[in-house]
Amino acid sequence: MELPSHRLLAFAAWPAVAAGLAVFGCHKGAGDSGGVQPPAHAGSAAVIDSPPSSPRSIRLTPTGGIGFDDLLYSPELHTVLAPAGATGCVAMFDSSSLTQNPHCGLSAPGDYAGGHGEGVTSADVGSGHLFVIDRTSQSLKAIELPAPRAGQAAKGYALTGQPDYVRWVASTREVWVTEPDQERIEVFALEDSGNLTRTNVIVVKGGPESLVVDVTRGRAYSHLWSGYTVAIDLATHAIAQRFANGCKGSRGIALSSKQGFLFAGCSEGKAVVLDVDHAGKVLGTAQTPSGVDIIAANLELNHLYVPAASDGSVTVLGVRANGTLTRLGSLSAALGAHCVANDDHSRVWVCSPDAGALLVFDDAFPRTLE
Repeated sequence: MELPSHRLLAFAAWPAVAAGLAVFGCHKGAGDSGGVQPPAHAGSAAVIDSPPSSPRSIRLTPTGGIGFDDLLYSPELHTVLAPAGATGCVAMFDSSSLTQNPHCGLSAPGDYAGGHGEGVTSADVGSGHLFVIDRTSQSLKAIELPAPRAGQAAKGYALTGQPDYVRWVASTREVWVTEPDQERIEVFALEDSGNLTRTNVIVVKGGPESLVVDVTRGRAYSHLWSGYTVAIDLATHAIAQRFANGCKGSRGIALSSKQGFLFAGCSEGKAVVLDVDHAGKVLGTAQTPSGVDIIAANLELNHLYVPAASDGSVTVLGVRANGTLTRLGSLSAALGAHCVANDDHSRVWVCSPDAGALLVFDDAFPRTLE
């Protein structure tokens, strides 16, 4: 995500699965270190800086790059969603078979010129629908899953501001779209007919950056750009709480609802663990290379993934039961890589914008205990 004013041919190279085999999919035509502990361990073995094997590389366009700005794993569908910018597509990967089911024609096609200001850049799923934002047309779009009926196009809904992220709120059957240039979130209700109706606007002064939904507590969390996070009531749409997050530049967000841990990624090069049940108390921090944006958490392994666009690394942090962080090691991705997701098979998916590809790592680090 940037500060406010701020030919999809899917080619998959799977060296560990099918040496030399090309698989083709859809073709679309015209800070500080407080709270950092010694290395986490499993049993008696401590592991740090043990790199995994080379990643699989999945190219989503035959030439040029892709302006990625969102990666998301859907537990509901066991699917990784990769909005692919100006290709106009959302690539959807089954987490078990790794097969791809792309949905295309969601934006006018364009060429990659760096950045991520065009095309389909964020997506989510809910109630049998795929929801995407199209920055080119400044609109929200919805399409039925698993596949639309023959001849059915995505339904489009005009937005009143430039969109950033879209997230589904299951408890209220709403779709929230962040618009940081306008400092607000547009709210749409999903009707039984499958249509969306705009119902409200939530003002978030100084934000919103990133968005994660906590159905357990009836809250959504979003950052303000300079060092704060807000909790928004899902039912009333009111800002219920505001607390410091320890960042100079607030960017990525992730959540462990069970533990009450909210993770913040700081652009200057830091990860922070906040306790949402105790007024956002800082439980742990860890330094990383700079250029941090989107982050992700594996709640089975208790790992936090923090990409850094500045050097192309992904720092892997262990999250202890008390919220403190320990550095396990790092993955070598690609310069400019600033988005990450993890699936239910301990894989880490990282965007490689200039290559127009996704890099898929196996997380070989041990589960963090305690």
